[in-house]
Amino acid sequence: MSDFVGVSRWLVLSGTLLAGGALLGTTQAAEVTHARIDSELHDFRLVRLASGLEHPWATAFLPDGRYLVSERSGRLALIDEDGGITRLEGLPEINVQGQGGLLDLALHPRYGDGEHDWVYFSYSKPGNGGTATAIGRARLDDNRLTDVEDIFVQGRYSRPGRHYSGRLAWMHDGTLLLGIGDRGVDPDRAQDKRDHAGSVLRLTDTGAAPEDNPFVGDGSALEEMYTLGNRNIQGLTVAPDGTIWATEHGPRTGDEVNRIEAGVNYGWPEVTLGRDYATNQPIGANSLPGMRDPLHVFEGRYAPSGLAYVDSERFPDWKGDLLAGGLRSEKLIRLRVNGGDVSAAEVLLEGEIGRIRDVRQGPDGYIYLLNDRSNGGLYRLEPVE
Repeated sequence: MSDFVGVSRWLVLSGTLLAGGALLGTTQAAEVTHARIDSELHDFRLVRLASGLEHPWATAFLPDGRYLVSERSGRLALIDEDGGITRLEGLPEINVQGQGGLLDLALHPRYGDGEHDWVYFSYSKPGNGGTATAIGRARLDDNRLTDVEDIFVQGRYSRPGRHYSGRLAWMHDGTLLLGIGDRGVDPDRAQDKRDHAGSVLRLTDTGAAPEDNPFVGDGSALEEMYTLGNRNIQGLTVAPDGTIWATEHGPRTGDEVNRIEAGVNYGWPEVTLGRDYATNQPIGANSLPGMRDPLHVFEGRYAPSGLAYVDSERFPDWKGDLLAGGLRSEKLIRLRVNGGDVSAAEVLLEGEIGRIRDVRQGPDGYIYLLNDRSNGGLYRLEPVE
């Protein structure tokens, strides 16, 4: 489902430039925006930790308790525990157009040991007359990024603006997953094994293809590819047992939940329950041999974004469930996982913070959310008795 915003510009940082080159925001205290929201298993409150974020996209948790938040506008915010915001310098050139910009964040799994203190980020990289989904990494040095380098760039640049995906997730073996959308112009790219578009990639922490990837040695496929037939993954998480879960935009309905497995073809555009934007007619078949059907299809135009697997002691009755954010729907839904089946168990939020872009379980066990607004915020969901 399209999340297109009609903005076209190259990265321009605005604000007050202070000593050291960092862009600083104001300090703000945490604010309880909803003191109690009832739900079936856990009542909770909603706390806003920071505001003034420009279309925030992803959150990462630093070991010292601070937060990194990417802003689609091409800025990286460092948020302290009091809600103060510093915009970090040192990012590469980013194309900010439509759905493109600075996207997901992920710390190296061994972040904190010095050697592996890398911040990974996905973004829309300009070049060759278009843009490509790319992964950069950098070290955090006070209020700026250093040692900035690209570790992966999509092999084909194309018209900017749509379906970058960009979701990142670490597997337990230390390899990194990257979703790349079909780029919105030629959906058939998602069925081409020689094209990164419309797939999930699996990479080493330096951007190479692991030797045990499913298409290694197959001369007709790119070795980085882990799956194909994915339209535009916007939620990606790895459960404690290693299961990979994803939520994916369909066109005009047909938004999916999938279990991501090596070498699987998820069907787009040949198989989809979505409909054509102009005619509202079905686009593809409901199911075809050799292509994986979704485990769950959201009702209506949900536009999922952000996905977290809950194993927190703070929410014991949600353990084993998925929390899926929604953009157009402005919902947070708890999805019940029963073996290989997924069902929508409960709507937890509907409109309280608007379009939900990111959903994370933090190292403290709380649930963190970002809302997609020009003046967006970082929120924490806390249980109440």
